[in-house]
Amino acid sequence: MTQIKPSASLPLKKINFIIMAVAIVMIVVGFALMAGGATDDGSFNPEIFSTRRIVVGPAIAFLGFVVMGAGIMWPSRKQQPEATSDSEESK
Repeated sequence: MTQIKPSASLPLKKINFIIMAVAIVMIVVGFALMAGGATDDGSFNPEIFSTRRIVVGPAIAFLGFVVMGAGIMWPSRKQQPEATSDSEESK
């Protein structure tokens, strides 16, 4: 029978969730900047080619996805004991 350790830690820490929340906000803002440009009468709207919609919005959304990956992989600051090798002890 296997015992579950009560001191088992979660793989993601508080800082990981903070970084991922910032990434989600960046992604939502990027998609919000890309939205819009609809017309009621069906005529052509040149606003669909604005810099905000084709450069800024996608760039912020892409950076949000990059930050999300960084937030998932961010290392925890757990203190690990220094491992000494046999060659260092013989000096």
